[in-house]
Amino acid sequence: MADGVYWDREKETRSREAREAEVLANLQSQLRFVYDALPFYRSHYDAHGFHPDQVKSLDDFSKRVPIVTKPMLRDDQAAAPPFGRYLGCEAADIIRVHGSSGTSGKPTLYAFSRGDWDYIADVMAQGLYTCGVRPGDIVQLATVFSLFMGGWGSLLGVERLGATAFPLGAGETERQLDLMYRIGATVLITTPTYALHMLETARALGYDAAKSPLRLGIFIGEPGSSIPGTRQALEQGWGIKVRDMATTSEMTPWSTNAECEAAAGPHVMQDEVWTEIVAKDDSSRLLPDGESGAIVYTHLKRRSQPMIRFYAGDESHMVYEPCSCGRTYPRLPAGVYGRLDDMLLIRGANVYPSQVQRSLLEVPGTGVEFKIVLEKKGALDHATVLVERDPAATPADIDHFAADLRERVRHKLKNDTAVNFEVDILPPNTLERALSKAKRVDDRRPKYRPGGH
Repeated sequence: MADGVYWDREKETRSREAREAEVLANLQSQLRFVYDALPFYRSHYDAHGFHPDQVKSLDDFSKRVPIVTKPMLRDDQAAAPPFGRYLGCEAADIIRVHGSSGTSGKPTLYAFSRGDWDYIADVMAQGLYTCGVRPGDIVQLATVFSLFMGGWGSLLGVERLGATAFPLGAGETERQLDLMYRIGATVLITTPTYALHMLETARALGYDAAKSPLRLGIFIGEPGSSIPGTRQALEQGWGIKVRDMATTSEMTPWSTNAECEAAAGPHVMQDEVWTEIVAKDDSSRLLPDGESGAIVYTHLKRRSQPMIRFYAGDESHMVYEPCSCGRTYPRLPAGVYGRLDDMLLIRGANVYPSQVQRSLLEVPGTGVEFKIVLEKKGALDHATVLVERDPAATPADIDHFAADLRERVRHKLKNDTAVNFEVDILPPNTLERALSKAKRVDDRRPKYRPGGH
């Protein structure tokens, strides 16, 4: 099927009209299936006065079908353990069980049928092929292998594509580097945060990272690789091409947002997972091309735990303008900005941690590690950015260098975010390093409790 450029040329280059005709038919089929077979969806739709017969067009789908959220899935699994009332297959047909990280309580469990597991491998392979992985590559998987689907989905796709998988897992960074060079890994799959940590460690150990055997990095699990400063640090530091990929674990196969060689933002594989950008305050209002909003995803073909209009809580914008690679999928030109619930409200201004990261990386002299600390002083919010200086910077007068850097960072952040941040410049290797997703915010402000004091 793959021809050196496309995983499936006909599918990836067909007209929007042909693709969307197929999408509508698949959406109608999925709606009938979940309404007839899955009590979770039937009760949800009945409560909203919706019936699958009401969907005659893609516009109907956006306007009429109610969304599903993560709390709804957690509540349904608590009421009907272990998999909720939306399993979609016989228990005996489940081949794998995974789950969310469970950082806010019990993990939400993901069950995959045998047929879906095979289907997921195909779509994961298409995503990786879009990013540039080819048979003959040695793919180092520096990802967590646990409940989290990131590593497992990557492994499935690499194997289906025909490349060599090297599933090391996350952590043991010195060993990661030793083995990378020893076996000649050509592709790295991990989070942007861990790739930057690996780079920092490589330099400290005396490696010439820009001459590593790697040629390509595919970054998953968190925003970052679409941020220009982060991309530049990774590309120049490792001497690689950077590709952004991923949706969210609930939407496995999560590779349906995958960036091509044009490096113009991830293509959205609309014929596998239908993706909408909707108003943040009205999930039934589809936004025009190029306008930022909330992302809503729908499985078109998966039958075990299918997600229909899943409100992921992420923000982006989508465009249909042509891509030089020839694929006719729409794109997310800036990737996923971040989670809507990660947005910080500081003295009336809305700020994303990824926005702060973007600004910091544009100031010469800063390192890649930072943290935002929020406190309440009197009646006002007080915001501080802790940022390490670049370990490559070795000025004769450290104090003068830090003072100058502090002012340049403050000015940049004020200009970009409209927030007056205090800035502390820290020595390299001061902040804790993450093996997967970074925790960039320490919000110490008192939490408001209705009826409390």
